Amino acid sequence: MTIAVLGASGMVGSRVVREAGGRGHQVLGLSRTPVSEDPRVIPVAVDVNDPHALREALAGAARPHGAAEAVVLSVRTYPVDQEFLVRTTRTVLDTAAELGTRVLVVGGAGALRSPDDPGLLVADNPLYVPDEVRVIAGAGVAQLRACQDHGSADWVYLSPPALLEPGARTGHYRRGTDTLLTAADGRSRISAEDLAVAVVDELENPGHARHFTVVHRDGHLPA
Repeated sequence: MTIAVLGASGMVGSRVVREAGGRGHQVLGLSRTPVSEDPRVIPVAVDVNDPHALREALAGAARPHGAAEAVVLSVRTYPVDQEFLVRTTRTVLDTAAELGTRVLVVGGAGALRSPDDPGLLVADNPLYVPDEVRVIAGAGVAQLRACQDHGSADWVYLSPPALLEPGARTGHYRRGTDTLLTAADGRSRISAEDLAVAVVDELENPGHARHFTVVHRDGHLPA
């Protein structure tokens, strides 16, 4: 399939590009300053603040492979800008709904339920989110709400576990729905490489949940 990755130069986006390309998919690497030496990746310059440019990038009438069949939204700002994140998410959902393109949003762990208290979001649980990162966690919650409030787009929201960082690609992970997952050692983590595996797995074989999460499978992720 043809997969567009918005935020293709970021930690998660770059790994999704690599994973999807490695499986033989045609990949559109969307970013403000796109660069790619992989022949399976088409770099596309696009400003997510420009809905017309985004539509043109996803529609791709002039490309041999035509329109994107799926778009992965993996965009973050530092420092966090919740307004930008929500606005960008709505723009992508609007455009995708118009084109009939499926959207996978790589969101935040804060939008998950706490495993010890299902009525408490991780974003509001000091066991997982200290005060200094609560704003970041809250932005992920707002992004999920923007998806849930959209009436016509075909979307799925992937929350990573509590710790997401570069690491090894094992190809193994455990999947859940809207509650934070922990491993047998009590840690909630996954490598960005294995999160990318989960992203492409979902695009190839969609699950039934609109909101899901993953965690590394015990015994597969190096310490």
